[in-house]
Amino acid sequence: MRQSFDRGKRGVPQLNTSSLPDLIFTILFFFIVVTHMRKVTLKVHYTVPQGTELTRLTKKSAVSYVYIGTLSQQSDSTQRIQLNDKLASPSDIAGYMTDERNRMSAEDREHMMVSIKADRQTPMSLITSVKQALRKADVRRISYSAEQRKE
Repeated sequence: MRQSFDRGKRGVPQLNTSSLPDLIFTILFFFIVVTHMRKVTLKVHYTVPQGTELTRLTKKSAVSYVYIGTLSQQSDSTQRIQLNDKLASPSDIAGYMTDERNRMSAEDREHMMVSIKADRQTPMSLITSVKQALRKADVRRISYSAEQRKE
């Protein structure tokens, strides 16, 4: 008995798109996890001073930032302090740092550090006021942000 094979038209198989939404959500989740969102909108403008013996901060989750500079919108050269998204005075720093410490995990509290990002023209009296306020808040680890001096 002889069988005949049908040599008719063969169609291209359809593309299975049932797993496409899973793939799209996986990629979206990846970008959400990997992307770093800026937390603070800077209201002050500062020019970072230069230094020679610089080290990088290792654990940034335990670092709180204090920005000191001139207001971006005004031509006034008065130095202002910014904590997160609000302008502050040195007397506001102790309460702010206490709140920051309470938001941190127990491990981060042990390694809590404050990084002062100040303009190179900031008077030392203002830096000293900030440091005194940090001392009242029991913050002992302070770093200053700078950029590498080009030689």
